[in-house]
Amino acid sequence: MQVNNMKVKVFSLILVLLLLLSVMPAMAQEGDPIVVGGTLSLTGFLSPTATLHHVAGQAFVANLNENGGLLGRPVEWIVLDDESSADNAAALYERLITEDEVDLLMGPYGTGNITAAMNVAARYGMVFPHHTASLTYVYDYEYHFPAWHIGLNTHITTNNILYDALESTGTPPGTIAIVTNQFPGAMNLAFGNDVLEPGGAAHMAEERGWEVVLEVEFPSGTTDYGPIAAQVRDADPDFLWVGSLGADGVNLIEAMEALDYHPRGQFYLWPTPGPLLDLGEVAEGAFSVTLFEEHEPFLSNIGAIDMVELYHAAAEEAGLPPSSQIVDVQVAASWSAWQTLVAGVEGAGSLDQDEIGQWLLENGVDTVIGHLAFDPEQNNFSEDLTRIKQIQDGKWVVVWPAEFAAPDAVPIYSADAE
Repeated sequence: MQVNNMKVKVFSLILVLLLLLSVMPAMAQEGDPIVVGGTLSLTGFLSPTATLHHVAGQAFVANLNENGGLLGRPVEWIVLDDESSADNAAALYERLITEDEVDLLMGPYGTGNITAAMNVAARYGMVFPHHTASLTYVYDYEYHFPAWHIGLNTHITTNNILYDALESTGTPPGTIAIVTNQFPGAMNLAFGNDVLEPGGAAHMAEERGWEVVLEVEFPSGTTDYGPIAAQVRDADPDFLWVGSLGADGVNLIEAMEALDYHPRGQFYLWPTPGPLLDLGEVAEGAFSVTLFEEHEPFLSNIGAIDMVELYHAAAEEAGLPPSSQIVDVQVAASWSAWQTLVAGVEGAGSLDQDEIGQWLLENGVDTVIGHLAFDPEQNNFSEDLTRIKQIQDGKWVVVWPAEFAAPDAVPIYSADAE
């Protein structure tokens, strides 16, 4: 009889423990929400890519809350529309900090908006993680933490990584055309800056003995790409380098197609990746930059498998087209920025901005992109983690450097191609 009673007690205890385990995440979130404030370009010319960051951030926060939240409290993300305007971004971050009194910040999309918002965060000493800024040489704020790790001298290193990929084919270009959006980050990658040593796509090409046969700048928000396409056709370079954002690449390819002109090689800097894939054959062979694609070795990075599954589901639910349901560098950079924020808060065990910032500077963080170390002497950008991807057989795959390439994938390019 005593044995049976003991079994009942043990069984009851197990049931109680299981019940407690099942409700622990909910119990852990009984306090007031921790509020994270930020903006995204939900409208305007940056919106095609910013939409991916919105979906990724929502998926991250939902998953965070399902697993206990942050410091035992639920997380609420306030997202305001900066309308693709740096001035709007600055004003809205001021409002988030002074009026809404958010606990934490998450950066917006796009270099111009990030630069403007960072200046506001710096005035108030707020930790500022962000995912896509490239104007590296102006970011001397101690507590900015970039997820898109491209090194301080990205105007040199990123272009050299691309050009190394082209030279690895054995048939590198002899002539190159540089066409770029006048967006600050794109201009830096195209032509360099006056602060650091000379660089930019044009300069680095000339250093390799390639002739720059065309340089074109166009305003953000351009809608008529016909005149630009005509200039590219007339210059007929071996390789076309485009400092593109969002839909720029799609629009230029369609304009060149209308002229029955097909570049022998083409590179698009920061396109919204899905629409380029949707172009089909005319975009086959196009190159771009990345830090993450849905294949090894990237899938072995911390949190990568979960990110892919969660983003796929969230993107499908949001009604994004299939090509935009794929995880690429934009989604991964966004996820990494959130991982950075969470790691800093949990590592510090506090919402104190100095404690969070110092913890991140001292420890860095492991993310879906890899380990991010924040070196103040490199404006917190540290190593350039850029990889080169290419559309092959209708899919984006990493092709360079070789140790990060998809299985059996190599850069495909020939200056002699017809």
